Amino acid sequence: MSVLYNEETISEAIKTKWAGKTVHFAKETDSTNLWIKRLEREGAEHGTVAVTEFQTAGRGRFSRSWVSPSESAVMMTLLLRPDFAPEYGSMLTLVMGLSVAQAVKSLGFEAEIKWPNDVVISKKKICGILTEMSLNGDKIRYIGIGTGINVNIREFPEELQDKATSLLIESGKAINRNKVLALVLEKFEKNYEKFVQTCDLSLLKEEYEEILANIHEPVRVLDYNHPYEGICLGINKQGELLVKKEDGEVSAVGSGEVSVRGLYSYV
Repeated sequence: MSVLYNEETISEAIKTKWAGKTVHFAKETDSTNLWIKRLEREGAEHGTVAVTEFQTAGRGRFSRSWVSPSESAVMMTLLLRPDFAPEYGSMLTLVMGLSVAQAVKSLGFEAEIKWPNDVVISKKKICGILTEMSLNGDKIRYIGIGTGINVNIREFPEELQDKATSLLIESGKAINRNKVLALVLEKFEKNYEKFVQTCDLSLLKEEYEEILANIHEPVRVLDYNHPYEGICLGINKQGELLVKKEDGEVSAVGSGEVSVRGLYSYV
């Protein structure tokens, strides 16, 4: 029998101070990021979370569509109303990636992070994160962090089978999604409170690098003009990936795609 998953069961599982204090749940919505945008306009408070079973207009990075079978994933967006300057907002994607990886590890899985925020198990992706920010002049109006986690998906289309996995596939058993969602919010709350102390990742750098899949290993930076290879040294406090090139120069990669040998996109 499947475990109930609704506003009441999710709220009961959450033991945080503010992250997820208010839960909105729907069987179906366009996307939780769009939904949180509407809730924000209605005055929703910092820490509000929107959760759904099915998204008709889910999106991933670079506006790729993101679809997951109903009753198989955690799909949520967390609303934040921070006081810090807009230039720090993008680092929260890494904070959420770290939080998901920590939550999954606490359930007994060997989770790693492929920079910047892909959570992987057995070299395959289990999580997608899309952070969106709205400004009021030079101040942040709100940030919505959309997170999708493959929990009880039984199989993937053939073209994704070497790239994606789920907690069910990896463990052979169904996992309680209420618990997964609650653990992610618990880890995020702690990590976010560290982040706002410095407005960078200096207090989270060590924990992030502990589960960084490609640290001290070869990576390929798919720079549009000059792709290159090097050794990953970790991240700096801005969350940029530090890559040591063959000539000894260390470059800080702030955006773009990075491929990791042995992970789903780099052979």
